[in-house]
Amino acid sequence: MTDATTPEERLAAAGLTLPPAPAPVAVYVPAVRSGAYVHTSGQLPMAGGALLRTGKVGGEVTPEQGKELARQCALNALAAVASVAGDLSQVKRVVKVVGFVASTPDFTGQPGVVNGASELLGTAFGDAGIHARSAVGVAVLPLDAPVEVEITVELHMPMAV
Repeated sequence: MTDATTPEERLAAAGLTLPPAPAPVAVYVPAVRSGAYVHTSGQLPMAGGALLRTGKVGGEVTPEQGKELARQCALNALAAVASVAGDLSQVKRVVKVVGFVASTPDFTGQPGVVNGASELLGTAFGDAGIHARSAVGVAVLPLDAPVEVEITVELHMPMAV
């Protein structure tokens, strides 16, 4: 990975395109910038305005499908970041990822599911994509989504003049 390559170009090389920032499904905004940090709202596995899949991981949704859905959540989170940062080249590093996995009571593979998000961030940012993380199993998510991901990134601060 070269410094001249942008995160968007790295995503494109992986066959991915940054979508428009997802529209909120309730009263909130997709991302908020506070100083050098951007915090995203929880992002669902939406594409083209539709939820890609519903159900519980370990039930109707396989762990592999859940991992792919977590990747889509992270892609949507990056779109939310870009909507307030201008573009992903403004990201200095990914700080934190929180992944929620709606899963059956006996399913304990939440970390493997959320790896889909973490791996995507590594693809986009290389070492700057290495982050702290939580992977939490929950009973249900909005719209019966199997996965939800939120991220916090640090931006490059402009030089003082």
